[in-house]
Amino acid sequence: MNVTIYDVAREANVSMATVSRVVNGNPNVKPATRKKVLEVIERLGYRPNAVARGLASKKTTTVGVIIPDISNPFFAELARGIEDIATMYKYNIILSNSDQNKDKELHLLNTMLGKQVDGIVFMGGNISEEHVTEFKRSPAPIVLAGSLEDSEQVPSVNIDYEQATYDAVNTFIEKGHKRIAMVIGPFHEPINKEKKLVGYQKALEAAGIPVDEALVVEGDYTYDSGIEAFDKLIELPEKPTAIYVGSDEMAVGVVHGAQDKGYSVPDDFEVISSDNTRISLMVRPQLTTVIQPLYDIGAVAMRLLTKFMNKEKVSEHTVVLPHRIELRSSTK
Repeated sequence: MNVTIYDVAREANVSMATVSRVVNGNPNVKPATRKKVLEVIERLGYRPNAVARGLASKKTTTVGVIIPDISNPFFAELARGIEDIATMYKYNIILSNSDQNKDKELHLLNTMLGKQVDGIVFMGGNISEEHVTEFKRSPAPIVLAGSLEDSEQVPSVNIDYEQATYDAVNTFIEKGHKRIAMVIGPFHEPINKEKKLVGYQKALEAAGIPVDEALVVEGDYTYDSGIEAFDKLIELPEKPTAIYVGSDEMAVGVVHGAQDKGYSVPDDFEVISSDNTRISLMVRPQLTTVIQPLYDIGAVAMRLLTKFMNKEKVSEHTVVLPHRIELRSSTK
């Protein structure tokens, strides 16, 4: 049977309130009494009931994290930043995969609120009006990490994706490229159609290079979609000489697709990716990439959430972290 706070109090010959004070680190307990209670706790193997404590304090010190796919290195690095800061502030994590499915995302949101989490960090590619409505109804604060919400009603942490794409494409332009392709994630996600694609177009227009829609290929962030995208680009009458890719996994697919057909990266095609996950260093040639501080995005999102949960003053609800381009072997 589970050992209860009553059992500890009886064995130590103290009140349950005294046991509670010892467990919660309250200094108003005599050292001798504290020592006696801790010895009984150790001997009986007592573990405080987090749910019961949460009901009493109206806090469970638990945070929900809703993530599209923990097996994806992009989200795994974000999650690590979240977890480290959560641990620093003594919060536990409940992590769930949503598979980028809206119904599942909303179901997980309500499930976590039902578990009385103190706050939620949410990651998703397409934040709809329905999402925002549910977020605003939530009794617990919610912060977005690496996810865009157009109205900026929900606190979030990101980089400037439009400017990052502009900078990557401009890197190609400065090298003299004029046929610059873009392999991008799903168009239904605002981060792709309204930010990255716009940055790509603006960079070309600023250089006086016509935008050719045939050079923009939609993928789904996977390795296979990178290979398929390269297959489409290589069939064009006028092939690209440079390719900007919206995720590291797709970029590896593009590089391998080129190599499988006998081409060289970077001699025949220069490639720039956009996440700087560990994958970018594992492939050969190593990927030139937009350095997106994934760990920091997760860490800052969690720290922002702790401020909301503790009702601290928050001066900046929408946080934009810096990015840079790291030149490696996939460009000359």
